[in-house]
Amino acid sequence: MKLTIIKAPGDIPTSTLESRGEVKEPVGSPIAHIHSSSFHEHPEIGVWECSPGKWRRQVRSAEFCHFVAGRCIFHADGEKPIHISAGDAVLFPPNTTGTWEILETVRKTYVLLGDPD
Repeated sequence: MKLTIIKAPGDIPTSTLESRGEVKEPVGSPIAHIHSSSFHEHPEIGVWECSPGKWRRQVRSAEFCHFVAGRCIFHADGEKPIHISAGDAVLFPPNTTGTWEILETVRKTYVLLGDPD
């Protein structure tokens, strides 16, 4: 097994992350833009960054993430919103649905934990 380490993800310049363009399924404006880079394929591990805006969550896999910058709110369908800021770690179970509300550019490291059942 290959050891994967992402050194100082908060210090990686946005210009070195690949632009993924506008978010899918935006809700209102401004329309958020995403940058990311994957550092390992299986499981997928990487750094993800998003500018302010709202959109529907697209990831169907379980996801563990650690937020290293920014502030946001995740409005999980049928649940109370969770306020997330730099330093927080979150585990999203498979098929978690809801709306992201990015208040201040967010950067996180993430691990996608396989396909949903």
